[in-house]
Amino acid sequence: MRSRVGRATTAAVLGGLLAAGCGSGGGDRTDPAAGKGGKGASAGYPVTVTDCAGARTTFTDAPKNIVTSNAAGLELLLRLGAGDKVIGTGFPPGKGTLPGELDARAQRVKVLSDTVIPKEKLLGSGADLYIDTFASMNMGGGMGDAPTEEEFEAAGIKHTFLKSTACAATGKGPVTDLAAVEADITSLGAVTGTSAKARELVDGMKKKVDAVRKAVGGTPEDERPTYFFFDYDAGTKQPMAVCNRQVANAVITLAGARNVFADCDGDFKQVGWEDVIATNPDWIQLGVRDRGSAAANEKAFDEAQRWLESNLATKGLKAAEEGRFLRIGSERTTIAGVTNADTVEEIAKTLYPGKVG
Repeated sequence: MRSRVGRATTAAVLGGLLAAGCGSGGGDRTDPAAGKGGKGASAGYPVTVTDCAGARTTFTDAPKNIVTSNAAGLELLLRLGAGDKVIGTGFPPGKGTLPGELDARAQRVKVLSDTVIPKEKLLGSGADLYIDTFASMNMGGGMGDAPTEEEFEAAGIKHTFLKSTACAATGKGPVTDLAAVEADITSLGAVTGTSAKARELVDGMKKKVDAVRKAVGGTPEDERPTYFFFDYDAGTKQPMAVCNRQVANAVITLAGARNVFADCDGDFKQVGWEDVIATNPDWIQLGVRDRGSAAANEKAFDEAQRWLESNLATKGLKAAEEGRFLRIGSERTTIAGVTNADTVEEIAKTLYPGKVG
């Protein structure tokens, strides 16, 4: 049985996904490690994980049929070697979004919805675990309400979260490292019986980030370039800022830059172009969402850049005048995953040429 405190949902569109902040309150940002298997338990079990409010879910053995809310959870399971247990997903990755064999395996996963999985379909999916990248969805577009925890339990589905994203809005302080993402990977590894692979993935992330920190970490704060993440697909009329509780803030900070909206408490906030102009960023990331092919992505990057260079409100920005744009997609910057570390490295290589190998 899982307890649940009251939820207050705040929704935002991010990375092609209908996202909502965790409405269950704060809570710790890490999951307990696997417990010692007792009598009758599988090796490495029981495993207990918590949600944003600290409500506990215990696994006595590995789940057999997993549904993921979107491509982020699916990708992590594929990387962990537990992809064969995924029986369905919402918000599927476009063809070509994931590298190599991961893409081929992702395309074989049943798509339960191109957006949020409807309540009835999710509860009737046959899953024994549902992994939510975001907390309580408002199930917009007339698709009904999200299942309650009681409904999940009645359907025999355990409901867990990628806390680094789901709990971001209600975090207790700015996110400046990838510890919460690494904790999600460790937790998923423990739940699915792939802890060894989880350690390998986390170690690889740490190695990349540590190398960047060693190369640029000594740069004084006031000498670090200012940086604006431009979420082109969230709309150009009113820009969406990534605030200091969002994983993108950690990615930007670790890369040796200063997020121009780091003083904004929360995960996302709509701001005005006058707010962006006031910061006059040194660099702008063209954070477009993956279109499913390199050619389509380049076209979207071109469109985003042309908009900034031609719009009366933005063409006078220092970054626009000097062509200081980074073409790095939204998902790998704003959604928890192994590629967060790759993005740290890519940003640092651009901002500090010659310093980062």
